[in-house]
Amino acid sequence: MEEKISKETTFKNATVVWKECLSLIKENVPFITYNTWFLPIKPVELLDKTLKVQVPNSYFIEWIDEHFNTLINKTIDQVLGGEGKLIYLISKEKEDELDLFDVDFPIKKENKEKTEDAVEETRAFDNYLNSRYTFDNFIKGEGNQLARAAAIAVSESPGETSFNPLFIYGGVGLGKTHLIQAIGNRIISNYKNKSVIYLSSDIFTVEFVEAIQSNTVNEFSNFYKSMDVLIIDDIQFLIGKEKTQDLFFHIFNTLHQLGKQIVLSSDKPPKDLRGLNERLISRFQWGLTADIQPPDFETRIAILKNKSQSFGISLSNEFLEYIAYNIKTNIRELEGCLVKLLANASLNSSDMNFELVKKTVKEIATVRNVNISIDYINKVVCEFFNVDENKVREKNRKKEVVLARQIAMYLSKKLTKSSLKTIGLHFGGRDHSTVIHAFNSVDRMISEDKSIKEIVDTIRNKIELGV
Repeated sequence: MEEKISKETTFKNATVVWKECLSLIKENVPFITYNTWFLPIKPVELLDKTLKVQVPNSYFIEWIDEHFNTLINKTIDQVLGGEGKLIYLISKEKEDELDLFDVDFPIKKENKEKTEDAVEETRAFDNYLNSRYTFDNFIKGEGNQLARAAAIAVSESPGETSFNPLFIYGGVGLGKTHLIQAIGNRIISNYKNKSVIYLSSDIFTVEFVEAIQSNTVNEFSNFYKSMDVLIIDDIQFLIGKEKTQDLFFHIFNTLHQLGKQIVLSSDKPPKDLRGLNERLISRFQWGLTADIQPPDFETRIAILKNKSQSFGISLSNEFLEYIAYNIKTNIRELEGCLVKLLANASLNSSDMNFELVKKTVKEIATVRNVNISIDYINKVVCEFFNVDENKVREKNRKKEVVLARQIAMYLSKKLTKSSLKTIGLHFGGRDHSTVIHAFNSVDRMISEDKSIKEIVDTIRNKIELGV
């Protein structure tokens, strides 16, 4: 009994220490490197200053020693002190044993002692799925019937239906993200051995740029090629990013040929994604393309009832019908109205009454909750200057194109929380220094030229009002 307690204690201690090590490592390596090489390492036990961890195979040790020996050394020293020591236990597939490697920086010997405790080899990575998004709380309506039915079919038999890829498109706030994440959540619930990952194409691009900078493009590509289910949100953000499109094309081909499931979402159908490589558009149309339309009146009522029940409140049909009648095109606005209604009632210590409902609906309907993204900003700016959106992403030095590009970058920094790197990526993969230069240039022009200030103010008003 004492021995069992001792092992449990050493495992808990090892878990705490390794978690601290991972937090330090994560700050110093690219995302894909962290996911591929460090997350799969599992703590086993901690005795005195010696930490034992399990790795899938000996190649992990060789790769980490070659590329990150100094970082590991520094991390162990910081967490365990100068006497800290690391031992790798290599999991052997189909064998109840672990090979022991004693690592005393640098790696200097192999001690093939056997241990009785075999740790199952598992692949760990962040799948970025939100567990709140399920089919159970996705309200079925006339406008989403096909998309929902296809999503359920894919989640029950990933890669085995003709819906591959499954391409779901529709306007802002209609439930695309909810639906495609519900697919991922159902799959990981039904298939414990399948690797599923969800992310936006924006994040995919940022990771790809980091992989280029750290010379880990092959690892980046192989990581996504190893997935059983790849779910990409807002695929339209790949427009104008030629290198990212090329890489995604090869990842797509590999997964499709292996019978892996691909799920994509967009604000437009594939044929309308101008600026996207034709061979990608062609492949997006291989499977099923399904749209999501704004919810009808009955569906909006059902959404409001479901959401109010999740908040633990009961609203009269009169209130629900008034909200549903006045907010018609955006599910997020419907839910936002309920949240604001509850906030107004609680903050003002007032009862839920019809006047409060009308006041809240008026506020929501007036604001319109415009989704301000970098691409939306670029669209409005280019429409104002009558410039092709793709021109600002190219190396075009025409005066009107340069001005449009700089103002779009300036407003992207002003109106979004995106990093300078992300903004630069949206404008043809430019670096952060270009964004800073554009911002400073427009800022200076605004202070020196009244006409430029009026132009920027006009465009900003159009963006914020959604007109």
